[in-house]
Amino acid sequence: MRCQFLVLRRAIVIVSTFLLLLGNPALAAERVVLKYSIFRETISVEELATFAETGELSRSLRVNFALARQDPQAIRQYLITPVQVDLVILDKVLNSPVGNVILDELSQVIHTPSRAADRQALRSALILSASKDGQVTLLEIIQNYPTPDVEVDGDRLENAYRQLRRLQTGLQDLLKF
Repeated sequence: MRCQFLVLRRAIVIVSTFLLLLGNPALAAERVVLKYSIFRETISVEELATFAETGELSRSLRVNFALARQDPQAIRQYLITPVQVDLVILDKVLNSPVGNVILDELSQVIHTPSRAADRQALRSALILSASKDGQVTLLEIIQNYPTPDVEVDGDRLENAYRQLRRLQTGLQDLLKF
């Protein structure tokens, strides 16, 4: 009986978070501060999404990637390649000590400008991203980040994608257990 109550409570929290964030678009990121080494460029989330979805580079992204000596197509793949997750298991893991470690590692790449409440912001972005279709992409995390500005360390974007893949593997192992 207690187990059913906990599952129901988690489901209510997930749905409430989803409805709160979905119903209030002001809680989504509008700008991305893309950092590569000493270079910092602020672009709109829309501009980054257009690049990720179509492959078309805006002038500022073209310059930014060239100065940072980054392969735009590799960056694009990290942004759009989905990672399959089970929403309920994801919620449980992200609210555990192991989840805190994962969130701390991801927040080294994707974080608030002030570096405050990074865990909470990432947890929210991950849950919202997964709630739509049972998968998460780095682009969705950025789009669903609950602050107007989000900073992304472009040099470590591949590491963030690998961390998501490890999270997926860990969740699959938990489901088998």
